[in-house]
Amino acid sequence: MTKFNYNDLLIGDKNAIMVAARILSYGKDYDIQYKGEQITVDLSEIKEKEVDAVPNEQGEYTFTLPKSGNEVTFKLLTHGDDKTIDREIEGLKKINKDNDTSMSTRLKHIITSINGDRATSSVRQFVDQGLLAQDARALREEYSRVQPDVEFKVYHVGEDGVGEDIDVPVTVNFFWPDA
Repeated sequence: MTKFNYNDLLIGDKNAIMVAARILSYGKDYDIQYKGEQITVDLSEIKEKEVDAVPNEQGEYTFTLPKSGNEVTFKLLTHGDDKTIDREIEGLKKINKDNDTSMSTRLKHIITSINGDRATSSVRQFVDQGLLAQDARALREEYSRVQPDVEFKVYHVGEDGVGEDIDVPVTVNFFWPDA
């Protein structure tokens, strides 16, 4: 077995391992509630998200913000990044519990440069003072588009005979089916 640092796993890779571990531990059948109906989801039907973007040599992506025209580079978050962001958000909540900083804090860790400036202070100042809401939304959409992950969706035909893609919730029952 190859040794690796769990904190270096991309979030999408962690999700894929979680689904595989669930299938190996309890089987592919996962019971959920959907529109008042108990259904069994076949977890082996969960597919990887199609991604056609390729990062540069540093593992970063370049994106021009549509409203301001600023060029940013950004990286995909790892499990370790997520833990760091959670700690930072908790610390900020202690200072001001009424201020939700989760989105801006996440963006400060995703963005690696603004118009070629890689200084952490410049990125943080840009997110706090220069990032327009429309640009932030476009960047989050681009991040989602290029991020490898699993699609927590399956096709389900309800009692009414109508089929649709449904989101598969990951609850405590995902790893403890008898909970």
